[in-house]
Amino acid sequence: MSRPRSTQNRYCIVGIGETNVRKSSETTSLNLALRAASRALDDAGLSSDDIDGVLTDTPYHDPTFLYSMLIADGLGIQPSYASTLDLGGASPVAAISQAVGAIQAGLCKIVLFTIGQNAGTNYRQGPPTHGTLNWGYSDFEEPFGLVGAPGAYALGARRHMHKYGTTAEQLGAIAVSTRYHASLNQNAQIQSPISLEDYLASPVICDPFRLLDCSLISDYSGAFIVTSMDRARDLPQPIVEVAAICQKHHHRYVYTAGDLTTSVCTQLAPKLYKEAGISPDDVDIAQLYDSFTYTVLLQLEAYGFCKKGNVGSLLENGGIGLGGSLPVNTHGGLLSQGHSNGVLHVTEAVKQLRGDCGARQVKKAQNILVTGGGGILFASHAATILRKI
Repeated sequence: MSRPRSTQNRYCIVGIGETNVRKSSETTSLNLALRAASRALDDAGLSSDDIDGVLTDTPYHDPTFLYSMLIADGLGIQPSYASTLDLGGASPVAAISQAVGAIQAGLCKIVLFTIGQNAGTNYRQGPPTHGTLNWGYSDFEEPFGLVGAPGAYALGARRHMHKYGTTAEQLGAIAVSTRYHASLNQNAQIQSPISLEDYLASPVICDPFRLLDCSLISDYSGAFIVTSMDRARDLPQPIVEVAAICQKHHHRYVYTAGDLTTSVCTQLAPKLYKEAGISPDDVDIAQLYDSFTYTVLLQLEAYGFCKKGNVGSLLENGGIGLGGSLPVNTHGGLLSQGHSNGVLHVTEAVKQLRGDCGARQVKKAQNILVTGGGGILFASHAATILRKI
């Protein structure tokens, strides 16, 4: 008889929290982040006094000095470890890595990550009180005609179409699938299903992207709590282990990105699978960062779910749907649940592993890949394998 696996140097997510994902909530990013954090504490059966590590990401529309301490103060926490990340959509998954590292180093024992953005509210109300983040693109790209993320990702998508024969219908299949998943999620900003015909009829935003290729503008927040497995065993929720966690950072601007038909994910994936002791065939669900349909396509290739340029074989017959070989973004993702900077990809994975997803539950899910992408064309990338114990 084999001995039970040691719990030493094993880490878990023990609590999660979300607020409603909406087009506008008429409140601040800070208020949203604090709400999600409080719900994560309740979910984990913990109080503010139990938390000694706090991580967050600065709101884009209201960047604030010492933001992690503002979060801690709002929750009544005096942490021994705190940090504010700045990796865009990679921040939530990267925060898992930072939490694990801090616990391993003895800097803290239980780490809370929370993030909230009121992008929808700010979009309606105009410039925020404290100004906006300097993105940098205005200095080095926009003067030459490349405006914003849609333009940059569209360059990659159009090149992929030219090089590999990728079609609009294939991008559309991703949009249709994630919208169907959102229709089963009560906490989704848009819940009405769409057809491929709806996708093809949606207006062109930046060729080849149509409106339905692009993620939403949303108010949201999400939070999670990381601790050691030894401590997790004393808490009420089923254990969700961080089986592997990796980061890779590649470039800052499009002109240093290199081949726009590939991504840094191809370098990270083998390391992640090796650390988790699995192969792509062992992944039951993929929660892939989906700022655009094209980012999903890139990751399906990079993480070994299909051969380069052959994504159509996976998308046919609902391959990324709930009944397919690889359900993708079971909550609706950024494309349909709402733009959450990827934190709700993490909370959805935890809910799936707990068996709490109702009509969109994937049966017998054991290993879930969760990714996050920051900057243009995955300038920063983080990924984790979360596992049911």
